[in-house]
Amino acid sequence: MLSGSLALAIAAFTSIQNVCIAVFTVALLTILYVLFGYPLLLGVIARRHNHPIAKDEKLRSVSIILPVRNGAKFIGRKLESLLALNYPRELVEIVVVSDDSEDATDDVARQFEGQGVRLLRVARGGKSAAINQGVPITSGEILVFTDARQAVDADALRNLVACFGDPAIGAVSGQLSIVDEQSHEEMNTSLYWKYELWLRTRMCRIDSSFGTTGAFYGLRRSLWQPFPAGVLLDDAYLPLRAAFFKGYRVIYEPAAKMFDFPTALHSEFRRKVRTQAGLYQLLKLMPELLSSRNRMRLHFLSGKYGRTVVPHCLILTALATFGLPPGFRMWAAFGQAAFYFAAVIDPVIPANFFLKKITSPIRTFVVLMAAAFVALRIFFVSPTTLWKETKVRHTAA
Repeated sequence: MLSGSLALAIAAFTSIQNVCIAVFTVALLTILYVLFGYPLLLGVIARRHNHPIAKDEKLRSVSIILPVRNGAKFIGRKLESLLALNYPRELVEIVVVSDDSEDATDDVARQFEGQGVRLLRVARGGKSAAINQGVPITSGEILVFTDARQAVDADALRNLVACFGDPAIGAVSGQLSIVDEQSHEEMNTSLYWKYELWLRTRMCRIDSSFGTTGAFYGLRRSLWQPFPAGVLLDDAYLPLRAAFFKGYRVIYEPAAKMFDFPTALHSEFRRKVRTQAGLYQLLKLMPELLSSRNRMRLHFLSGKYGRTVVPHCLILTALATFGLPPGFRMWAAFGQAAFYFAAVIDPVIPANFFLKKITSPIRTFVVLMAAAFVALRIFFVSPTTLWKETKVRHTAA
């Protein structure tokens, strides 16, 4: 009887251990695929494709819609950069949509009315609602959406519009660059953005990307569709719904440049919570993203949603470690503890200390993965509560 009970206990323990080994292995392989395997695969596939863009020099009429809330410290600089664009002024209309701003945003915008800038003040409803109200009062062939903070290069609009000479192009995204010297923390945040641009460039070489940079992107007016209430990612929803799923390409144009200030990690955390929550929201709004209608489904799942899966896999590897065989458990636990310890001590390590080059990227990764996990709040709160102002280090640059 005793031996039978012992045999059952051993069998149960062995079964649990096998489950832990399987969970640990699958979770670890998923992490490695998303972070390293997929980028390598994407690079190989992209090298075998060449989907060029048939640009032209036609100067199309353009409507620039600038939604803003409490952007007084940036809006003047932004409007100056828009008025200095190397593009015929008679072909450009600029509409500032003030989302019930409570600072001097409206007053600053009115100072530019003599130069053709229109101000539309609307009740507070968020960025997407502001765009919905701004577009109907414009008439340009190309709609360009831009934010208040980022200045735009003089040739950005001309380079953006040139891409619409290709009838297969439905939406075009500009390139965001950081204009100031950055700290280790800010450099690693920027490195993540450079990785995103690397992915987009190769996806466009294959066919199309899945979104644009909200700070400066264009869409054919003929494809415009109003946003549903509460959309968090206007720069993904609109290109996907209005262009990609209608057979058009959504591409990235590096010559359409805009410039921003460095972003601190704590501010990037809040922004990442919103963007990752927006990815969850997109699945609800567009379940066809997971279907065969998505001609770039492999890349969408691997390059976009793969990053929302990684934090859950990190948690699974940590929990499964407790059930691993003793020898393997020790090394797995030590490796994870050292990794997270590096993230914890990074804030107190001097910037010129050699370990900073190791701990700072690890801390950035951990913080961004934590943001992706916190993004699950979208299932429990109103989307509008996830909108937070992105804090930047505003310098004379």
